[in-house]
Amino acid sequence: MVAPRCYRVKEGQKLMEIAAAFGVPPRLLAAVNGLEGEPEAGQVLLLPAAGNVYTVRGGESKSLLCGSPARFFEKNRTHCLYPGQRVLLG
Repeated sequence: MVAPRCYRVKEGQKLMEIAAAFGVPPRLLAAVNGLEGEPEAGQVLLLPAAGNVYTVRGGESKSLLCGSPARFFEKNRTHCLYPGQRVLLG
């Protein structure tokens, strides 16, 4: 079993910047850590497993991207799907 990866937030860092650095969608990083806003300096974030981050195009479905709506939720921690959204493929 692989130990969870963690990251300590540096002064001035934003959620989008941290998510991009570790290859995870910002919404997933926020959901895994229970964030409702920007993280605070010194806060330790749990980093979900990185994967293939993909930008959704119009007409694509959760089943197409991850095999099923349930798998989509498991990978991305959201039921939302819209063009331009960054998600993990599964």
